[in-house]
Amino acid sequence: MGEYRQNPESSGGCGDSLPISHESLLQFPTDPIACMKRLQAEFGDLAVMEDDGKRLVFVFSPDLNRQVLTDTETFHSRFFAVRGGRHSAQRRVTSGLLSQNGTNHRESRRAMMDVFTKRMLPQFHETITNLTCEMMESWQKGDVQDLNDEMVRLMLRLTSALLFGIDDVAYSVELGEKIDRWVRWNHEVGMGAMVSSSRFSDGYESLLEMAEDLEVSVGEMLQRHRHGNDRRVNILSLLLQAQAADSGMTDDQLVGHVTLLFAAAHLTTAHTLTWTLLLLAQHPQVMEMVRAEMDRDDGSLTPDHSTIESLTYLDQVIRESMRVLPASSYSQRVCVKATRLGPLNLPPMTPVIFSQYITHHRPDLYPDPSRFQPERWDAITPSSYEYLPFGAGSRRCIGAPLAMVELRTALTVMLKKFHFELLPGSIVDGQVVSTMLGPTTTVPARLLSTKEIPSAVPVAGTIRDLVKLPPAPFSGSQRKAA
Repeated sequence: MGEYRQNPESSGGCGDSLPISHESLLQFPTDPIACMKRLQAEFGDLAVMEDDGKRLVFVFSPDLNRQVLTDTETFHSRFFAVRGGRHSAQRRVTSGLLSQNGTNHRESRRAMMDVFTKRMLPQFHETITNLTCEMMESWQKGDVQDLNDEMVRLMLRLTSALLFGIDDVAYSVELGEKIDRWVRWNHEVGMGAMVSSSRFSDGYESLLEMAEDLEVSVGEMLQRHRHGNDRRVNILSLLLQAQAADSGMTDDQLVGHVTLLFAAAHLTTAHTLTWTLLLLAQHPQVMEMVRAEMDRDDGSLTPDHSTIESLTYLDQVIRESMRVLPASSYSQRVCVKATRLGPLNLPPMTPVIFSQYITHHRPDLYPDPSRFQPERWDAITPSSYEYLPFGAGSRRCIGAPLAMVELRTALTVMLKKFHFELLPGSIVDGQVVSTMLGPTTTVPARLLSTKEIPSAVPVAGTIRDLVKLPPAPFSGSQRKAA
């Protein structure tokens, strides 16, 4: 698959040797995790794929993660590879914090920091609790629910409410799904910046049309918000206050910020909720310990913010879930000037991929890395470049503290009322779509009372390639019958 050869871009004739894989670059977007596993197994911490004159560089170690994520003057964020023309809607809706670099990024992040400070987080507790309870209103013991579908819908409502102050179910779902389709299409078309294939580049015009439609919808949402009477705390209200205080934020920038915040927030958190509930269902001993910790509090079905923050074992469960099945599985940077990465000289505009999934599955950092073991967090304190579910460095996800509050609160409220047991014979497939590792099938679970500890059951599907689950997988004939 691979060979070592001299780097033709090396400056000064220093003759660097590059680990080169000549697999088709299409192997990467088809199955990013499988592709990166093969590259790491053959080439180690640094690998290069080259095909038809295009090149992708991959880094898989904490030291290389640190170099790429700390040198923000050299390695620029390219959250969206396709920015559109200067006066296009695509340019405006992709002009938020996630796609900014340099001075623009620093100024925008500074203007938004107060919105996401820890002192603000308790104010979101009631909304998270109420919407999680509303989701469960029709649930009954013995029912079967698709955890994937329920968590995505919950996060559409939560993100709409917390970011925009929208409490209209149909409206929030419509807006959220529109943003989700646009994000997915961005990543599909954006692969054309890395791979030579009409499969990706042919969708450019459709992407521009989606962006125009989305800009209109987000603009309508802003007007709806400005003229509404809901005075609950939400991110958009705080951003509007910052704008009014002469932060220099224009309406076009505001549209870009809120669009990308929504895009980054709802699916990653929804996938983390689903994966965490699946892992608890398949690890009865862990569920017993979570239950014991929850039973030590005041017994309320809707504990307050401080009580939830004190659930240290639940926090370990969430951290371990995000380690073994990180919703953000990889991300990319582009070096904008010639630089040296480890032993390699890179020419300008070389894409560089770093991977949370691969880093989190290094056995030198996490013994038996594919096994779900929350107790390991009693003994480990990984650096921010060894454990990076929210990224690391100065571009670490600004909404990470809010996401953790959402996860802790929603899980506590759900587990105070129900336990979850997967249906035996379920086929659960997980795949990376638009950099995000999430279920691509249903995740059917039966609702149990909190007096019942779920049993681990046989489950098939690609989930078994991603994490070790206790029961043995089905044979081919059993899978077909399931």
